[in-house]
Amino acid sequence: MDKKFENIKQDALVKINNAQSVKELNDVRNEYFAKSGLIAALMGKIRELEPSTRKDYGQAVNNLKLFLEENLGVALEKTRSSELRARLASEKLDLTLPGRNFEVAPQHPFHLVKDEICDVFIGMGYMIAEGDEVEEDMFNFTLLNMPENHPARDMQDTFYINEKLLLRTHTSPVQARVMQSKKNEPLKMISPGKVFRRDDDDNTHSHQFGQVEGLVIGEGISFSHLKATLDLFAKKMFGPKREIRLRSSYFPFTEPSVEVDVSCHVCNGKGCPTCKGSGWIEILGAGMVNPNVLTMNGFDADKFTGFAFGVGIERVAMLRYGIDDIRRFYQNDIRFLKEFPKR
Repeated sequence: MDKKFENIKQDALVKINNAQSVKELNDVRNEYFAKSGLIAALMGKIRELEPSTRKDYGQAVNNLKLFLEENLGVALEKTRSSELRARLASEKLDLTLPGRNFEVAPQHPFHLVKDEICDVFIGMGYMIAEGDEVEEDMFNFTLLNMPENHPARDMQDTFYINEKLLLRTHTSPVQARVMQSKKNEPLKMISPGKVFRRDDDDNTHSHQFGQVEGLVIGEGISFSHLKATLDLFAKKMFGPKREIRLRSSYFPFTEPSVEVDVSCHVCNGKGCPTCKGSGWIEILGAGMVNPNVLTMNGFDADKFTGFAFGVGIERVAMLRYGIDDIRRFYQNDIRFLKEFPKR
């Protein structure tokens, strides 16, 4: 019996030593330790033996089992380490090799225009402030002269998360937060970013779009400062021959308020399909900051005045590049993007 088990050990050692991979070693393990393997078969024969020989036989099978487990364990650990080293060597990166030539992607018109608008106002000395797209009702409405049940809230169909949180409907909350931190200090800022409103998407409307809103507060700020600022902006964005026109309007956070038109860049104000025959194209809204807004945000309305404005990024881009559908900005059509300059 001892010779039989010794032969099994030697035969198993040969198979273990000849195995070249973890897979082959696992095959050896299965041969001996699977439910239908050799160890199970040897253990199954105990019941056929005489009671006097069962103890020695069982001990011999157990010794064989321990022998195989020990040698297979050592071989598996050694082979796994060897395979890992080989894999790591094959995946080694040579950092001295030249880089691959990747195709340069075109710039998205949204970001082209947003960056250009920001550059115009940075050149005028404005600071840039950005905020969260999930905003508090207090900053989105109340501190901008739109308390609860104010009819102006109906002008902006809002995505509410709960009673206090919402997706911002404009970037004005950023201005309110900056005003809260700059009480009774001169302020000159723009706040670019995405805004959200419950609107049906069509070629001119979207439930999400971009805005750049501006705010200037100081002593002696007048409507003429606002007009001069917007005139310079129009000329920088649409050409030196462009003129602006101001039309009376209403916004709860400004008083007086105006809609701002720019002379059509296609027909130079003569009238064409682009401007619907009027010679003018609406580009933004603006006005003098309502004294209530100044007071609620910590400014002395008897000492400080200011103006505010807001321009739609897609609106300017559509005029600049002749884009006929605002949905093109969000459809990820590479053919559309290839029409614009590369980075």
